[in-house]
Amino acid sequence: MNSTERLPGLVRLGLCAGPAETGRPARITDGAPVTSLWNEYGDNSGRLFSGIWSSTAGSWQVDYTEEEVCVILEGRIRLTAADGIAEDFGPGDSFVIPSGFRGTWTTLEPVRKLYVIYEPPAA
Repeated sequence: MNSTERLPGLVRLGLCAGPAETGRPARITDGAPVTSLWNEYGDNSGRLFSGIWSSTAGSWQVDYTEEEVCVILEGRIRLTAADGIAEDFGPGDSFVIPSGFRGTWTTLEPVRKLYVIYEPPAA
C-alpha cells in the first residue's frame, strides 16, 4: 500500500474539507456566539455522527437527547449542570456528555473540538 491509498471505509477526521455549516446556538444566554460544523462522518442508520465543531465566545442553554464524546483541540469551555456544578475543559481534555444532561455550555475562548454523537432511537 502506498501513501496515496486509503483503507476501505476508513474516514480520516479533522480535515475540515469543504465549507463549514455555520450558525448560532438556539438559547443564547450571553454574548453572540457563532458555531461552525464539519460533519465528516455519518453512519447508515443516521444515528452516529462525527467531525469537527468550533465556536466563538458565548453561553447558551443545552438539553442533550444524544450521547456525545468531545475532545477539545483548542480553546476553553465550561459546562454547568442545571444544579450549578461547573467544570472547565481545555486542549487535550476529553469527556462524554450523557443523554439527559441539562445546563449551560460556555465557550470561554474560541474553541475547536472533535465530536462523536450517538442519537439513540426514540423511546
